[in-house]
Amino acid sequence: MPQYLHMAPGPVSDLAREARVRMRDGIYLGTDVYLPGAPDAADETPGDTILIRLPYDKSGAYCYIPQVAEYFTKRGYRVVAQDVRGKFRSEGEALLFVHEAEDGYDAVEWIVSQSWSNGRVAMWGDSYYGYTQWAAAASGHPALKAIAPRVTGTGLGEPVHRTLGERTRKVEMGITNLYPLTHFFGNDTYLWEPDWRRRDFAGQAEEFMTMIGERSISYDQWVPQVVPLKRFPNGCPFAGRSLPVLHTVGWWDNCAPLSWTDVAAIAQHPNWDAHHYLRIESIDHENHTLLEPAEDRVADRSAEQIAAMLPAYLDPALEFFEVFVRGNSRPSEIPRVKWNLGGTDEYRTSETWPPAQTRLTTRYADVDGGLSAGRPTEATALSWTHDPEDLVPSSVPDAFSYLLHLPNEGPIGDRDDVLVFTSGAQSTDVDLAGPVTARVRYRSTGPVADCFVRVLDVAPDGTALRIARGQVQLRNATEDESLVIDLGQIGYRLRAGHRLRVHLSASDYPEFLPQPGTGRDPWTEGEETKPNTQTILVGGPDAFAIDIPVLEGTLA
Repeated sequence: MPQYLHMAPGPVSDLAREARVRMRDGIYLGTDVYLPGAPDAADETPGDTILIRLPYDKSGAYCYIPQVAEYFTKRGYRVVAQDVRGKFRSEGEALLFVHEAEDGYDAVEWIVSQSWSNGRVAMWGDSYYGYTQWAAAASGHPALKAIAPRVTGTGLGEPVHRTLGERTRKVEMGITNLYPLTHFFGNDTYLWEPDWRRRDFAGQAEEFMTMIGERSISYDQWVPQVVPLKRFPNGCPFAGRSLPVLHTVGWWDNCAPLSWTDVAAIAQHPNWDAHHYLRIESIDHENHTLLEPAEDRVADRSAEQIAAMLPAYLDPALEFFEVFVRGNSRPSEIPRVKWNLGGTDEYRTSETWPPAQTRLTTRYADVDGGLSAGRPTEATALSWTHDPEDLVPSSVPDAFSYLLHLPNEGPIGDRDDVLVFTSGAQSTDVDLAGPVTARVRYRSTGPVADCFVRVLDVAPDGTALRIARGQVQLRNATEDESLVIDLGQIGYRLRAGHRLRVHLSASDYPEFLPQPGTGRDPWTEGEETKPNTQTILVGGPDAFAIDIPVLEGTLA
């Protein structure tokens, strides 16, 4: 039987007042209120409020909301932390995403009716409690003055849709169907994973629900057939009233593609784009940093480590709220884009992303495993076997904590089912900033094939750090297709003596659900497997190539 960790609500902080906040349909949500000052001498005068709505237990250790709230209240803010509908101390069904706009509106409405509120509300938080900010903003409540979503996206957790007639789509992440069986399975959290050595994922999910004695309404919404439910009142999250946004993206966040999709969408909505402020940090989803000291690179941070990280974690939002909630500074004092140059402790600012000084350079793969500026004239086919019984392993055990593990990805390239292309050593430091793209002519002997491309920084000692990646799925894959693969955005310093390396493969397991080779759905029908041969072209007009953004003034 599956092993799991059952997590019930933690004790309410001594600094908080408990409240039950009624939603428009009569459901009550568990809510903690933190006011400035000591609990027995709290400041009851009206002031600005920061709202945090999350599914991970407002009182629990995972998100350390009591410590976050104390940091905010010491700066004069009132803080309201709320378990979303169906989670922990809140009533209702634990249904992913669909109630957050209306519940967010009602939470703001309750706040402004309190004697300690001055009618101005901001929101802050990561991941799902970044998503709840986008949802509340889409509700259009006039008292919500600014939001500060981090490492999240308006399409968070959305299953990959099968679009009729399209040959390419995204590759499904393993977490997609697992999340509603862990963090959104009833009031409490159940942490478990399938036995990844088995391929009967849907069967293991059924075993788990049978063992718990109930079903997950969120899981049944998606499996075996996705039933899309409306998330935002106007359909598009950016269709209605806009407000100032401090939008934080992590270079190594596995959810960063969702953030960048929102950045592109906001650029098409002038009312949102006018006060959209982008911040890009060298962090993963769990806020581990690239340059984090080894002693701080732990999964469970101590109270001292949490206290030490809070300034970097919270001060950018406080500076933003000082402008757009309290009105104490001019908007011009907040840079439109502030980004960390990965591999350094340097932050840069620009008016746009990518910076205006970015230019694209192209590197071509060759049959000898090289990566250079010259395109080989002769087209050569390179093939390898995708064996569903011997998959290319994911580089970390938890995709949300990539920088906690900070893996050396070099050894993955030693496998026969990973193509490797490496550049010469850099003669000088090179600063990279902007979008990275791969272009590849791809086919398979199987009906459906996945293509994964990773860009690595290889140090002189041979260790390799992933700095960009992307993946795409090809249907009717026995027919060649010229793929353009988005490898995300990059902000990174490639040091002198280092090399660029590219890994190309057909699996990345278990972070992404693997193709069984039969064309069937990997989650529900992945037990029967069949090896496939994958083929790309190097050289010629369809040469495998990587487009890399370089800042002017540095050499590629």
